[in-house]
Amino acid sequence: MRLDMKTRKALLREAAQRYRRARKKAKGRLLDEFVALSGYNRCYAARALRHELRGGDRPVPRLIVAPGRGRRKLYTRQVYEALVKIWALLNFPCGKRLVANMEEMVVVLTRWKELRISARTRRLLLSLSASTADRLLASERKKLELKPRYRTKPGSLLKHKVPILTFRDWDDACVGFLQTDLVGHDGGSSSGDFCQSLSATDVATGWTELRAIRNKAQVWVFEALQDIRGELPFPLKGINSDSGSEFINDQLVRYCTGNKITFTRCRENRKNDNCYVEQKNYTAVRQTVGYYRYDTQKELELLNRIYALWRLYANFFLPQMKLVEKTREGSKLKKRYDRARTPYARVLASNEVSRTVKQRLTQQYLTLNPARLRRDMSALQQKLFKLVVTKSRRYPTVNVAQQDTTYANIS
Repeated sequence: MRLDMKTRKALLREAAQRYRRARKKAKGRLLDEFVALSGYNRCYAARALRHELRGGDRPVPRLIVAPGRGRRKLYTRQVYEALVKIWALLNFPCGKRLVANMEEMVVVLTRWKELRISARTRRLLLSLSASTADRLLASERKKLELKPRYRTKPGSLLKHKVPILTFRDWDDACVGFLQTDLVGHDGGSSSGDFCQSLSATDVATGWTELRAIRNKAQVWVFEALQDIRGELPFPLKGINSDSGSEFINDQLVRYCTGNKITFTRCRENRKNDNCYVEQKNYTAVRQTVGYYRYDTQKELELLNRIYALWRLYANFFLPQMKLVEKTREGSKLKKRYDRARTPYARVLASNEVSRTVKQRLTQQYLTLNPARLRRDMSALQQKLFKLVVTKSRRYPTVNVAQQDTTYANIS
């Protein structure tokens, strides 16, 4: 039964008189009885008794924690700001990828005078665990979200000449085997011609190349693949594509046969067969140039200028994790990944790449400033977006999709 306030005050006065005369052990029993009768919280009951013993007629004061009490914050504002800057420069990775590359990024940014921090801040940054980094960055992660679009028409020509390669067949892939895919920049309207981004990812190292082409005609796809082959730091040994007619054609089949390049394709409507490059559609293409419609020569040129900077920035400085093992225990699927490393680091660690190529890559790496690359990309992105806005004003019927500008606005 709940007591009214008048009865509770009477109980308080009676308990206070007995509490004053009682010894220490008896006070504990009296407090238990008072809590049981009044229904008060134990801490509040003890505070009310002490207040009554002091003769106070005013209400029982609230419990106020003295300032400065409690555990002091270990990671200061300086640590947080430096962490956010490095996280943004690495294109917003998860905690495991961020922490794995933290020491290298601190060294590089300090060398280029892009990061000025104290010795204590540096020590705290390098001591961060992946879970702590994720917790500190939780509020910043809520700002990033986009939806992908897929449009690929299968081509039936020469399918019998191009063998199928499934996801399971990539377990022991050596350096030089690429997965390729096209990403359309239609802005939500598939009418007419519009630019396409050709992405090619090396399965073993994660090295990725991007090229923008006028449309998905096989002549432009073939030209872009030749250009990518010339820029790769290792020999091209194999190409795996989807079943679209832009890849499955006589020209590419003859080229691969004549240059002893293995040419395979994935199954129709099975994105997981080509998963190493499919996952780049958002992280490499959409985060970089968004969902606008690009269909002019100026936009095509800007796309390729952006991609020329992106290949240096991503391959040399963005760490990636690779799936090592996947086991199923009942209804649960457990995945184990290796330590996050950049494609550049994986190329250096590979025994299939010559020492000359590794020395050339190392010399190139020492000349690169990731913050400068990021700023240059942002400047080109702004030019590209302004072209789209100007075009939409000139031609109001042009469909301009919502753009993720998070990547472009961080310098």
